[in-house]
Amino acid sequence: MWLGEWNVNGCQTWCEDWESGDDRVYDRGVKIVSVVGARPQFVKLAPIAAAVTAADHEHVIVHTGQHYDPELSGVFFSGLGIPEPDEALHVGSGGHGGQTGAMLAALDPILLKHEPDWVLVYGDTNSTIAGALSAVKLHLPVAHLEAGLRSFNRRMPEEHNRVLTDHAADLLLAPTPQAVEHLEREGLGARTVLVGDVMVDACLRARDLSVDSAVSAPAPGIDPSLPYLVATIHRAENTDDRERLAGIIDALAALPVPVALLAHPRLRARAAEHGIELDRGAIRLGSPLPYAQMVAALSGSVGVVTDSGGLQKEAYILARPCTTVRTETEWPETLVGGWNVLTEPTDAAFGAIAARPASATPPGQPYGDGRAAARVVSELERAARSR
Repeated sequence: MWLGEWNVNGCQTWCEDWESGDDRVYDRGVKIVSVVGARPQFVKLAPIAAAVTAADHEHVIVHTGQHYDPELSGVFFSGLGIPEPDEALHVGSGGHGGQTGAMLAALDPILLKHEPDWVLVYGDTNSTIAGALSAVKLHLPVAHLEAGLRSFNRRMPEEHNRVLTDHAADLLLAPTPQAVEHLEREGLGARTVLVGDVMVDACLRARDLSVDSAVSAPAPGIDPSLPYLVATIHRAENTDDRERLAGIIDALAALPVPVALLAHPRLRARAAEHGIELDRGAIRLGSPLPYAQMVAALSGSVGVVTDSGGLQKEAYILARPCTTVRTETEWPETLVGGWNVLTEPTDAAFGAIAARPASATPPGQPYGDGRAAARVVSELERAARSR
């Protein structure tokens, strides 16, 4: 387990040197296949792809097509400077079993063709578990980026994907000490390395690149020079039940400041099915933003309302108050100092919570210094060489 202190100065250095890599020297020849398919995975892929290129290793990108909408897929590749996928499965939407099964059927011949030293899977989606299962059944080494996260909510499909992937993988790349503790308690400590969180790498780079950019409205009707909130809602537990979704939208519409609701296709579809009007009251309806624009929107906001795991963390990194419409979080570090608050839309204090000022306690660096991608590549190389 890597236990070095986070280098505070390294954060800015890695942001500046993303394209050229850091000063360490890697041997050549490790072949890595990255399996991705959803928006958060594309964001994590960006610094990894840059670090693999800087280390002069071979990188094959497989896009499962789990997120196939251009607003959730193609725009992130172009906006983040990620190379076009080498393999595209075009799986599309579907139930969990059907989608995961289609990915498995398509991944087997691709992984056999490339015979990588590592299959690298990201996060907690159906693409994650499909990539891990396909690889282990073909006796190919699997590394899990963002290993060890736990919500302890077994009703979440993502929780099962995380746990099953961790227990199948050969190398567990943990983002935080808390994640390491979870893995050690599950008997997986020997496979675990603490590398930090690549989302810090991506978020800080996007923030720094947007500093000199013109500020634009994150949604129609939002004046970026005035206070506004950013909101995203997409999880099944919040969208599939009509009464719960109606309660969330009612709560957002009643907030005292304008709300840029960046509506995921799932939210729009479920709202239409349920007969729920989204664009009303304080809500200003918009579409998902490319990553750099999303970071700029968060930086310009006075806070965030979300059920997204990634957005909780990005708000924390950018020192913006976050209100999470869930009963648990995979990122308990964000709760320290009141930067993130878990709440229900039925809470009488919801409006006051969502519109609260920033915490007086500065956020810490529990997710690392912005050099996680370089550590990930170094660990993949080290482990491949030791086999």
